[in-house]
Amino acid sequence: MAGERLLRILSLLTAESNAEPGTARLCDVCAEVSAMSGAGIMLMSDDVPMGSVCSTNEVSNLIEELQYELGEGPCVDAHKEGRPVLEPDLADPATPRWMAFSPPALAAGTRAVFGFPLQVGAVRLGAMNLYRDRPGKLSDDQHADALVMADVAAQAVLAMQANAPIDTVATELEAGANFHLVEHQASGMVAAQLDISVGEALVRLRAHAFSHDLGLNEVAQAVVARKLRFNPS
Repeated sequence: MAGERLLRILSLLTAESNAEPGTARLCDVCAEVSAMSGAGIMLMSDDVPMGSVCSTNEVSNLIEELQYELGEGPCVDAHKEGRPVLEPDLADPATPRWMAFSPPALAAGTRAVFGFPLQVGAVRLGAMNLYRDRPGKLSDDQHADALVMADVAAQAVLAMQANAPIDTVATELEAGANFHLVEHQASGMVAAQLDISVGEALVRLRAHAFSHDLGLNEVAQAVVARKLRFNPS
């Protein structure tokens, strides 16, 4: 059965009539295979989000952006925990979570979210996010399809990155991606200022943005422009 699922997914990805460049088709097939309203793929380095590789529509893009800005959500948890993170009813969860992420995601029309880790062996790459505009659990078939799709997506990301120079992102992955370069540059600067890890520096940037009712990008630009400096307390 797993082999049949894989063949079906590969046939969709390589169908000439539906061919699209770069990662766009990859995200489209993620949503199509699992019969979801939309999908996105987020890359992460250790526990630090790099940004979104692709998303299928405005709502999926918002979901990806919220998770990057806030540092919480299904993709973040799926990557950290190395297992699927499933929320069939974001408006009425069995266990409340994602206090910052859930309200704007709901306001955008998201009712159910499902995160699946992207990993090959011990290598963790990020997570695939699926969302639906109505509540409800995944069926057994949808869950099985999503697991195979996440594996295919992970293999595709590795294949695209394989020939890229060290410390650079492959051109195929950059097409249509949002890797938040300003935020990463600012995180590096804050890490140097405070002698902390880049991951902790990103947390400090998020906290500053939240406490001052600013966007993360706005705070990052101020740091890069040297208009804002973080000093050791």
